[in-house]
Amino acid sequence: MTCQEQEDSLREVTLSTQRLRVLPPSVLRNPMLESLNLDRNKLRSITGISKLYNLKKLILSKNEIVDFPNEIQSLVYLEKLELNQNQIRVIPEGVFSHLPRLKHLRLNNNRLSALPRDLAACRGSLQYLNISNNLFRTFPQPVLQLAHLQELHVQNNALRQLPKELFQGQSLKMFKANGNPLREPPSEVCAGGIQQIRNYFNQLQHNSGQEDKRVKTMFLGASLAGKSTVCKSLKQGQTKLVPKEERTVGIEISEFQIKDFTFLFWDFAGQLEYYVTHHVFITPQALVILVINLHMYQTNDKTFNELVGFWINNLSMRVPNSVVLPVGTHVDCCQEEEVEEKRRDIMAKIAAMLMERKSNLTHFINNLEGSEEPEFYLDQWERLKEMESCTLTILNLVAVNCTDHRDIKMLEATILEHVKNEELFPEVVRVLPPIYRQVEAAIVDIAQSEEMADHGMMDLQYLLSKLSQRKHLANLGRELLQDILRYLHRIGLVVWYEEIKHLESTVFLQPTFLITMFKLLVRYRLVQQLESISVDTLIGERATIRDRSNWVWTFKSKAMLCHRAVRALVKHQLCSEGMWEVFEEIMGQKPHRGRGKLFSLLEHFELCLEVRHTEALNPQASEFVPGKPWETTRGQGESWYLFPTYLNQTEEVSEVWGGDHSEDLHIRAYFSPEIPEGFFQRFLVKACSFYSTHWVAKATCLLICNGKPLLIKENNQRAYSYLELRYRKPAGRTGFQFAWDFLMAVVFIVQKLAEEWPGLHVCMKTPCRTAGCPAELIWPDMDGTNARTKEDVKTCGTCGHRFGAELLLPKVPRQLEEPPAQPSAHYYVTSYGTTTFGTSSIHVNHQNIHSE
Repeated sequence: MTCQEQEDSLREVTLSTQRLRVLPPSVLRNPMLESLNLDRNKLRSITGISKLYNLKKLILSKNEIVDFPNEIQSLVYLEKLELNQNQIRVIPEGVFSHLPRLKHLRLNNNRLSALPRDLAACRGSLQYLNISNNLFRTFPQPVLQLAHLQELHVQNNALRQLPKELFQGQSLKMFKANGNPLREPPSEVCAGGIQQIRNYFNQLQHNSGQEDKRVKTMFLGASLAGKSTVCKSLKQGQTKLVPKEERTVGIEISEFQIKDFTFLFWDFAGQLEYYVTHHVFITPQALVILVINLHMYQTNDKTFNELVGFWINNLSMRVPNSVVLPVGTHVDCCQEEEVEEKRRDIMAKIAAMLMERKSNLTHFINNLEGSEEPEFYLDQWERLKEMESCTLTILNLVAVNCTDHRDIKMLEATILEHVKNEELFPEVVRVLPPIYRQVEAAIVDIAQSEEMADHGMMDLQYLLSKLSQRKHLANLGRELLQDILRYLHRIGLVVWYEEIKHLESTVFLQPTFLITMFKLLVRYRLVQQLESISVDTLIGERATIRDRSNWVWTFKSKAMLCHRAVRALVKHQLCSEGMWEVFEEIMGQKPHRGRGKLFSLLEHFELCLEVRHTEALNPQASEFVPGKPWETTRGQGESWYLFPTYLNQTEEVSEVWGGDHSEDLHIRAYFSPEIPEGFFQRFLVKACSFYSTHWVAKATCLLICNGKPLLIKENNQRAYSYLELRYRKPAGRTGFQFAWDFLMAVVFIVQKLAEEWPGLHVCMKTPCRTAGCPAELIWPDMDGTNARTKEDVKTCGTCGHRFGAELLLPKVPRQLEEPPAQPSAHYYVTSYGTTTFGTSSIHVNHQNIHSE
């Protein structure tokens, strides 16, 4: 060790995951120490820390500290302090006044409800503060005096109001407040970012705020449950039977008043084929009305799962804090005692489902707490504890006869009573500047005017000009309009996808048309729609009846459609709905290419994947010069689109893979309660867009990177749902490095996608490599791309066999004999390019392209 290395080791010490209960004396005898990491230990106090008076960085996260360590006040040079994920309830006065250099402070995931007044003493230095996941009911006033604060996290507390003074300075660059029952400003405004919050408070300075009582109400349930009948009867205040042939296709949206509450009704179609788009629009902070056909319902598990359980399960995963009102319909077709029996059965089975979910979470938590090294699983434990506290609120089932006006009125009164309950709906009341309500009213007026086309699409700039023509909105600017549109988008009144390049200038004033666009290609009985494309439409797209037959065959066998087929299908369906005039806008101007709005939407929501066949290199391609931008050129071949929802299970993937080997690296991502509907299909789109060489089927996928295959298989059985990843056993350090990089890239895709289901638990495990042994190793918390493990060898607790850690976890072995050098790899360049991991260098001296 060099002198410099020795000096560095004296200045910086890491004692993470050592199960320490007291500070080691050897550490306390080192006054030169500047950085001390005590993360993931069992410390309850840090007696003697004052001896380390030169400390600049102190990490005490994920310990067992209850009483804030007073000795910290002696660390006058401290710049970074992390005490997150402890059990601290109170911070005494007199600590922060001695820390004039403190820049970074993490106090999240404790039990704090207030901050000491002397935190303001750090006004000249503190730049980062995280107090999320605590118990704050009012905003801590000392924070307002931190003049140089740049990043503030207050998520998941109980804040109802934010002070305008927080946003008056210009220092704050990042602010997160989601997970609070905010009224002023509403969560939908906060989601727009700091500038939108500033604009909101600026508007409130000119006029007093107005209370807006609004509830998004989602009607869910199986096909023919009576959702549309209940929805329309409530809206019209009288019975309104909806014939079978007029049932919902996709989602229908309407708005109406019950007393001083505004209800935004979203009526979702019940067919399973539509669920892949439903999850996009199922949002938190809504009342869910689960409609159940009591005449069809039978008191057995099969019927319950189809009519009720499927929806409860998916709501638990997607919006676990929702309030659900079960509504039983078709009671006029049932005996009175039959209705009561079915009501009791439904409520009992829902309660059993929720109890099973809670029991499973408790089991997972106990497993982690009872492990030999619980400090390696703290992040997972904390996530499970958060999930344990989030559960659906199930209201008493209301049985209604949709032909009886009195039952509709009774249901209306029940809904009103529930939404008035602030404990159930803490965010139902929002304080808004008057301009928000004025613009909303004007937009609704424009959307309902005779000059508005049925599709309800409007250019953003044109909308601004239309609104500015109204006298009271003459001074409306583009930035303020965008703020208000973001708010209206988040509450579900309009749709504006500013993050999608091809849609950033388009506002959907009638969101139902957006759903119409979705259902053009994600719908019930799509094959029949393809087969019914008219000859005139085919001729218009320069296609023949023979082409149509080929399209049908390719779609049935490979779930793929070419660009012409999509154009013909969309044109056929728009003509049948009387919307021919929007065809070019939806599909683009060019017959064979051109994206249009439809594909921008489908790809944004990962419902389809564009696949291009490149037959030869393009002689017109610009020269690639390392370090300079490279303009890619599109090939001339026709684009094809893969729709994973419609894939069949085929043997092709297994044949290319060549069967599982006992020596394969083999890991599993377990899902509880199950893999959500449509999850694997969206995963395919994400993964295959990154790895352009791939084979896919309904429940399997083979990805190729640098010539190396990785297999992913879906297994979705009750209480046994997982994605299995397999990779051929590598040789040498370089081989293991690449293998785990490839596997971890796919694992991160799975984990990132799973974040869209807050009530979904995903746990990584590696099965024991001994044949027949049922044991599995639970992965510890991840630190970047490496698992937190100190061991080079792992021993199975069931069979007793020992294995190198690199065979079980993302870890590169310290010493392995390197295999002999391999011949140069062959790279197949596609329109997506190639993907490499690790260090690499490319030297391009000359580019010579021949098209054969």
